[in-house]
Amino acid sequence: MKNIELTTAISGHNNDSTMATIFINRGKGSLRLVMKVLGMALIILQSAIFVSCEDMLQTESDRQIFDPALDQKTDSMFYTLGILKAVQQAADQYVLVNEMRGDLVATNTYTETDLQQLANFSATVSNKYDSAYVYYRIINNCNYFIAHRNTELYTGSRNVSMPEYVQAHSIRAWAYMQLAKTYGTVPFYTEPVTSITQANEVKEKKNLQQICDALAGEMEKYSGYGVPTYRNINAGTTNAGNSKTVYSEKIMFPIDVVLGDMYLETGQYQKAARHYFDYLVAQQRPSVNYFISPYENLQNEERNQMPNDMPDQISGNSWFGIFYTNSASDDIVTYVPMAVNRMKGTVTDLPRLFGFDYYSTESTNNRQQYLLERQIDASPSYIKLAQSQAYYYIPTSSTTDNFVKETYLVGDLRRRASFENTRDQTYKDSLFSVMLKYNMGNIFIYRYNTIYLRLAEAINRMGYPDAAFCILKDGFYREMANDTTYIKPETHQLLRSTLPFFSTENIELFRESYGIHSYGSGYTRGTFSPYQLDAIVGNKLREIAFTENITVGATKNDTINAVEDLICDEYALEAAFEGNRFGDLCRLARHKNESGLYGSNFGSLWLKHKLEYKRPVVDLSDPNNWYLPFSK
Repeated sequence: MKNIELTTAISGHNNDSTMATIFINRGKGSLRLVMKVLGMALIILQSAIFVSCEDMLQTESDRQIFDPALDQKTDSMFYTLGILKAVQQAADQYVLVNEMRGDLVATNTYTETDLQQLANFSATVSNKYDSAYVYYRIINNCNYFIAHRNTELYTGSRNVSMPEYVQAHSIRAWAYMQLAKTYGTVPFYTEPVTSITQANEVKEKKNLQQICDALAGEMEKYSGYGVPTYRNINAGTTNAGNSKTVYSEKIMFPIDVVLGDMYLETGQYQKAARHYFDYLVAQQRPSVNYFISPYENLQNEERNQMPNDMPDQISGNSWFGIFYTNSASDDIVTYVPMAVNRMKGTVTDLPRLFGFDYYSTESTNNRQQYLLERQIDASPSYIKLAQSQAYYYIPTSSTTDNFVKETYLVGDLRRRASFENTRDQTYKDSLFSVMLKYNMGNIFIYRYNTIYLRLAEAINRMGYPDAAFCILKDGFYREMANDTTYIKPETHQLLRSTLPFFSTENIELFRESYGIHSYGSGYTRGTFSPYQLDAIVGNKLREIAFTENITVGATKNDTINAVEDLICDEYALEAAFEGNRFGDLCRLARHKNESGLYGSNFGSLWLKHKLEYKRPVVDLSDPNNWYLPFSK
């Protein structure tokens, strides 16, 4: 006999906490598999997750957590922060399961066994990162809130309960997507499970398509709803003395973005594109001009190798700043802020695994925060991809932008912020190569830049590869509304009607958009850049023919597949190590299979080829081997 011990803090009156311990007696064969998943989640309802009055997501509510009425206006914030606490507890696993199984990372001699098993696809149910429970905890919290929340509470004419109610639908769908992407077909329930008897009765299972069918219809009713916004939260001070602020509107999951993801995952491309478009218009968000100076982080000997006519700076927003401004960055849509220390809540292991001791007492500029014993490295395929990119620039001798851009093979500069030697020039050596995106102890779920790339993916599969390439090259900026160099008439019609970026109403909103590829590769805009549709797609078609050993044609479908591969590359360059990669590869592989181009299993073979360097113990040309074994 084995007991499962579940300890949770039940918030009572006067802001104190009572610790309740539940023992579920589990005899041999006495519980079904679903009980292994749900048994531990039976009473972890929203506010029950708070483990300390010092927790940065703690509220001051004195409401009893099992009051089913949920009829006080303040309940919404109280329970929503509880749901987000459960998201915190899933965040590390979300990143590691997706990145370790993707093609952007490599293991080394320090890599722990559980991570090695994820990387070579040998993980069993005993792997500590194989836990469906972390997502079912989120789901059960959302189910409870949705089932019991009084949604008819008003302050004047404003319904004060709906933003959080919509948020519960959104987060629940996100959690179910992660489960289905990780495990395939999973137990599905939308009623709160509050007893062992209920858990034992959960028999229904659904795959990703069925989950979308079950949830999207109800969620569509709330399309356009904004996220809840509270005051910013003081998360405390790190051991090294740096203060941290949580920006409440950026810890939420916009429902239109989640709907876009659900439709993209299930091949409903026009619906996906429309929801991404609706969100971008609602936020009045063009693709911003980010940049990295080609001289940034270079030592003197490296600077001396740069072309004499290459400028030191280009104007725009620092791409580095996305990750280093305490996540108030304009590019961050949704992030999971982790606690500054264990006394303040849930902490993250990601900085340490990637080579940085976020919880050190040393100053940020001190070498002791960089760890020789990092467990995750950049893969050779990621480094090769980044280094193979050209950088385009306007020579300093030019007096106008209308000048043929020069090319310098310095590679895509985003790698320096993704996995590079330490930014401190004093200690620049390969032994201290670290991944820098988690140095603030935050985990990024959605960014505007990656939403644009998912929009490009959806538009491409709708049959408009020129519009998708525009997102990479130029952005939907004002001048593109009249472009005829590579954007076809039918695409202009799409962008004036179905996805009206170029409509009279919207064109000014996006007048200063920029291509995503320019963020690491300089000037890609306009007819004077070497980064042109025919040339870049032609190169990719030749690469596909060689690496996949197939005959590639010159049809529109060949172009769509090639542009999709360019988008796949851009996902790697823009969002490396952020927790998306294996899910991206599987989604693209499924869509390649479904298209039938080059054969019904081409996508699976494509994915297998990308991951060959990891020497997986299973045959990845079989989609059944893309999933982890279902565990607790």
